[in-house]
Amino acid sequence: MKVTKPDLDLHIDRTLELPMYLQICQRFKLAIEQGNLRAGDRVPAVRALATELNLARGTVEMAYRILADQGYLQIRGAAGTVVSPSLSAPAMRKPQAAKVGQAHAVIVDHDGKAPKPLQMGLPALDAFPRKVWNRLVGQRLRSSEPARLAYPDPAGYDLLREKIATYLGVSRGVTCLPEQVFITTGLRNTLELSLSSLSTAGDGFWFEDPGYIFARLFLQTTAVKLVPVPVDEHGLMVEEGKRLSPHAKFALVTPSHQSPLGVTLSLERRLALLEWASKAGSWIIEDDYDSEFRYQGRPLPALKSLDRNDRVIYSGTFSKAMFPGLRLAYVVAPLSAVARFQAASYNLNAGCPYLLQAGIADFIAEGHFSRHLKKMRLLYAERRAVTSRVFQEVLGDRIRIDLQPGGLHILAKLAAHESDVMLADHARAAGLASPPLSPWYIHAKPQQGLLMGFANVVDEKEALRLALKLKQALPS
Repeated sequence: MKVTKPDLDLHIDRTLELPMYLQICQRFKLAIEQGNLRAGDRVPAVRALATELNLARGTVEMAYRILADQGYLQIRGAAGTVVSPSLSAPAMRKPQAAKVGQAHAVIVDHDGKAPKPLQMGLPALDAFPRKVWNRLVGQRLRSSEPARLAYPDPAGYDLLREKIATYLGVSRGVTCLPEQVFITTGLRNTLELSLSSLSTAGDGFWFEDPGYIFARLFLQTTAVKLVPVPVDEHGLMVEEGKRLSPHAKFALVTPSHQSPLGVTLSLERRLALLEWASKAGSWIIEDDYDSEFRYQGRPLPALKSLDRNDRVIYSGTFSKAMFPGLRLAYVVAPLSAVARFQAASYNLNAGCPYLLQAGIADFIAEGHFSRHLKKMRLLYAERRAVTSRVFQEVLGDRIRIDLQPGGLHILAKLAAHESDVMLADHARAAGLASPPLSPWYIHAKPQQGLLMGFANVVDEKEALRLALKLKQALPS
């Protein structure tokens, strides 16, 4: 075993949008391609590199996992991690005109440009009633009194908070007061508000494994201690969480449509999770994204609707139900914690834009929101069926699509010998946005798969064009 101190430039630029773990990947690849790291060279231990770069250990672990999946590194447990002695051809291939944003786009494409085909996290942009929306916002703009030009309430526009409380009671079974509803800019802001209100340094935090990758990246920058809890076909494995960290202060779950696997948290585990939180004095953060879009039966009631001990923090968003450019979401604080959320909201920000909040309040009040959701459920069911069928037919046994009851993306599973990261790179080079599944894992053995948004695949012709494009892009 060669133990070397190669000349590595592992500088991390915290001003870039590119996540730090992907910057690490980029630096190692460049060092290998330029000959500064050679086959068999031992690379720094995870803990040592994390300390040197002042990063969370999980950030470095994730980078090493990706590099190993791509064939650049070989992880040998206690023997350390080395540059792969026999780099595969795809790993040796020097990228052409590589750009900083390309690695970031393997996961998601939030660059302000036109969405890419199959991009995740997007509703059907072509089907949103823009004329109605423009009219409502225009009316608010023309009629706004001078007071509305001042700073908005950091907790949110009062009328929108009322409309959300009413909507949640009817559609999600969540009984709450408007005072419990706080308007945020998204899940990250919701997590920030929740932790600022309720956490102390070192609190254990159950996190689904695999789980929503951007929530994980944010949480790794905070003072909580992440506890990866595995997920199976019934959702979060509550008993395993209790074994790993019985006194954790928080648990973040996606019960209606697990991110990214799409499974539903079973009733038995929902009750077990609530019982654990009540006995341990812990908080459950329910990320109810995509819950409006279920294609088998009616939408499931929220976990919060089963909460009898005031332990669930409910998080929802308008990004999927309307459009992500709004950057508006909401959180329902437990009644016992409203005062703490109120104080934290004033400390964290100056509030969300009044005009957009008022537009959504009117959109809900005039019935457009409920009509839009009903229309989208039918449309998404059609687009999901067409996309999954066509991709399965075109790609054959290269993928396996097992449709889950809801959500706005499908998971195309790959054989265990495939590298989803490498295939996603090929898809990206062809102009498609199909991020790999494996980076969403922390400790659990990763499955190989490609995540594909179907909401903007408008018809069978478009689905066939994209499926053929993906087939041509993937190496045989």
